[in-house]
Amino acid sequence: MEKLVIIPTYNEKENIAKILQAVFGLNEGFHILVIDDGSPDGTAQIVKDMQSQYPGQLFIEERTGKLGLGTAYIHGFKWAIAHDYQFIFEIDADFSHNPADLPRLYNACKNEGADLAVGSRYVKGGGVVNWPANRIFLSKGGSLYTRIITWMPVKDPTAGFVCYKKEVLETMNLDAIAFVGYAFQIEMKFATWKLGFRIKEVPIIFQDRTLGTSKMNKGIVKEGILGVLKLRWHSLFTNYRKRLKNADGLNEVMN
Repeated sequence: MEKLVIIPTYNEKENIAKILQAVFGLNEGFHILVIDDGSPDGTAQIVKDMQSQYPGQLFIEERTGKLGLGTAYIHGFKWAIAHDYQFIFEIDADFSHNPADLPRLYNACKNEGADLAVGSRYVKGGGVVNWPANRIFLSKGGSLYTRIITWMPVKDPTAGFVCYKKEVLETMNLDAIAFVGYAFQIEMKFATWKLGFRIKEVPIIFQDRTLGTSKMNKGIVKEGILGVLKLRWHSLFTNYRKRLKNADGLNEVMN
């Protein structure tokens, strides 16, 4: 077992079967873990109905209630470590990230020296399509703001399409990651960078969802703005790196 794709879901019945088929259709040996936060629309049942088509490749963890993107990924990271996956991916269920780009992220970590590969909209060759002007402004502005405040050398710090080497997630104290929404992706990259791991940005084209409902809201944006300031404050005036690092190099994993 080498490659695990984590897909958090909440009310993604229009997309979930298609995204699973797209990833498995690559025939690149990816396994998938869906983490569903009690979707009332039946998303989890669709996944469970498909497990017989992909035995030993498709897994689901069901949680009670909408607990947040960040906690879903932390849950998935611990699951991946417990099951000894070497490369762990994040991808959205709504096709805003193209599954065909997964092998490029994998190659960056496997063969090009990256510890974290970021599917980036804001490096040469990357971009966005079908986004309204206000979303583009918010995203680009948020990225610039984050880079100015944190000094982190990542042009797309809010990106949610990534590949981690297992070593990164084992080294990191995942329970110390504080944010659950917009700021989660920023904090994970910031923590990876502060721990001395190499981050490589891989250009992707991001496309806004065509089915289902966006999870973006004012609270998520507010968390991002304030979260960046908190990250910078803690990194300057507390022993942030020590808090980030797992005491024994291993996370408490899930059976």
